[in-house]
Amino acid sequence: MEKGKVSITMAIWLAVLLIILGVIGGAVLGFFGARRYMKNYFRDNPPINEDMLRSMMMQMGQKPSEKKLNQMMASMRQQEAKK
Repeated sequence: MEKGKVSITMAIWLAVLLIILGVIGGAVLGFFGARRYMKNYFRDNPPINEDMLRSMMMQMGQKPSEKKLNQMMASMRQQEAKK
């Protein structure tokens, strides 16, 4: 084998290896970046649960019945599904 052909083959393998490592590294960094973003998002904008709705209704002077709470939760889920 000629010396020139060996170095071309090694260069191709090196390029393939670097591309694979780049893709894996990007996936790992993307995963942790998205995870951090979602943690911050949920810390700043927590999802509303039934207890929060109950306290909001009590603050507005309404008596929170289970039927009304279930209707409001179903309405909120339906609004989220539309998005």
